[in-house]
Amino acid sequence: MTKAQQSTKKTTATASEEWTAEERAAMKERAKEVKAAARAGSRAEKAAQDEAAVVAKIAEMQDSDREMAERIHAIVKENAPQLAPKLWYGMPAYALDGKVVCFFQSAQKFNARYATLGFNDTARLDEGTMWPTGFALTRLTAADEARIGELVAKSVN
Repeated sequence: MTKAQQSTKKTTATASEEWTAEERAAMKERAKEVKAAARAGSRAEKAAQDEAAVVAKIAEMQDSDREMAERIHAIVKENAPQLAPKLWYGMPAYALDGKVVCFFQSAQKFNARYATLGFNDTARLDEGTMWPTGFALTRLTAADEARIGELVAKSVN
């Protein structure tokens, strides 16, 4: 084995040891999502399949996360109907022109203390030189839902 092959092998082994089981599972889910997208038929069929996959993933969540994810799904559809639901690393996400704008990560996904509502750099939330792109969620109040609606609407405008 050449030194380059040994180096690659060592790097691969080290990298795989650094990933948690949850992170490896998320990467496997992402690979399945990419394969499913490649097999999809028309745009309408793909959109319907993506929506069904998101709803199914939300239904699998534990009670509190499921309730928050259902509300966020409704808020996104109401405030930014141009965002297309899709799975992204096994999480409900919402994309514009194929690029994920925001996503919901259940606490269960990575054995975390709280769920997360995150926004990627494609979200147009710029505000000065610093702004939040991730929010910890333990439950949703009416005020939280209103704020999420504002953020989602702003993210695509």
